[in-house]
Amino acid sequence: MPDIYSPVPTTMSKRIIKMDRGAKIYVAGHYGMVGSAIVRRLKREGYENIIGHSSKELDLTNQSAVEEFYQRERPDYVFMAAAKVGGIYANSTYPADFIYTNLQIQNNLIHNAYLYKVKKLLFLGSSCIYPKHAPQPMPETCLLDGKLEATNEYYAIAKIAGIKMCEAYNKEYGTKFISCMPTNLYGPNDNYEEMNSHVLPALIRRFHEAKINNLADVLIWGTGTPKREFLYVDDLADACLFLMENHEGNETVNIGSGMEVTITELAKTVKKIVGFKGKIKCDPTKPDGTSNKLLDSSKIERMGWRVSTGLEEGIALAYREYLKK
Repeated sequence: MPDIYSPVPTTMSKRIIKMDRGAKIYVAGHYGMVGSAIVRRLKREGYENIIGHSSKELDLTNQSAVEEFYQRERPDYVFMAAAKVGGIYANSTYPADFIYTNLQIQNNLIHNAYLYKVKKLLFLGSSCIYPKHAPQPMPETCLLDGKLEATNEYYAIAKIAGIKMCEAYNKEYGTKFISCMPTNLYGPNDNYEEMNSHVLPALIRRFHEAKINNLADVLIWGTGTPKREFLYVDDLADACLFLMENHEGNETVNIGSGMEVTITELAKTVKKIVGFKGKIKCDPTKPDGTSNKLLDSSKIERMGWRVSTGLEEGIALAYREYLKK
């Protein structure tokens, strides 16, 4: 499993190490943005017995294949970073794919973690699980208190099912399955596809291509007024390890940076870092999505975790990695 370049954040949360260094750790989705960041973080802490398979090696939607994997490997800990993800366009265009694929992955990984006595499992949700008109910042307690945002409803429902599945298994079987809710993520191994990426990698690609093609302007979807919160993926990986070693029970935990910016402000920052000299134009005929999506991350902060990477610093690191590809 190759290491992928990413700088070590300047500060790391202090933790009480509770996992045996020799424990077998399965990172589902280890080639993806989140999974590869978790692998990097584990290795920096000295964990070497890490297992993972590509989608070609192990189809996580295949129930029998996943059970055979658990029976053969017997992991002690599981980080669930495997999921089908995408931006507004992908969620709106492929709703059936998003709900079916994610439900299948979750059902297979969580149920077999119970069957084969995994010591602890971490399920990664998403900030889109919260109601469209949730209070700002969004506390963990607002889950299921209102209607979801229509542009990612089917993905959100699948993620909510995963959270509730972990809760149900804890209640009925005494398992130790925990859930966390990260905000919008970016960083090494992100998806930069033109139509299926999230807003920040999409902007990096658009501004870079506009720069090298000497275009006069860059078009961004929507009015540019919605606000979003972003977290560098290596900070999320640090938080995941922190929770795996310091948190138990059915209380979900938000993981965010605590800072939000408008899409226009984000575009201006990307423009500056990429070095594009043209103009920014908005297309109000395209959907905005939810107007605000700021997480209340006070719970994990009270536990002792803090974010390490500022937005401008993180975007610069992400753009550097994009150029390498």
